[in-house]
Amino acid sequence: MVGAGGTPGGIGLFLLGFAMACAGGWLVTNQVMVSSEYFTSGFLVPLVNYRMNSFGLSLVPFVFGIGFLFFDGKSAVGWLLTIASLVFILAGILVSLRIYFQPTSLFNTLIMLTLLFGGLGLVFRSLKAVPAAAREDPSNPNHDQPTP
Repeated sequence: MVGAGGTPGGIGLFLLGFAMACAGGWLVTNQVMVSSEYFTSGFLVPLVNYRMNSFGLSLVPFVFGIGFLFFDGKSAVGWLLTIASLVFILAGILVSLRIYFQPTSLFNTLIMLTLLFGGLGLVFRSLKAVPAAAREDPSNPNHDQPTP
């Protein structure tokens, strides 16, 4: 019988590890607060809450790239400008994210991390082949012949 990762055995460990990793990952992400100020330009109150924002500048190559692509869909310059500006826009959004871990007890943190990394450890362990001696059924006197 082929198990996890195409190796013999290990499907039970994989399922247990996957469930643990999913539970731990959900608990960890449930404690994280993410906020962003990427699109706040301070234009409503320009003197009090002004922050430097380059979002408008990153749209210039995007607009030119889209223009080139509408003119010629095979334009290498158009594709380069469009993709590069999208990468810059996404990078700007990611850099401006503020990520906070909500206060929680040490016990809850240890449980979350144990579930997450213990589950990942079991998933990776399940991808290794289980030795043949461990797969044999001790109640079968003929270990060489498979049971029907």
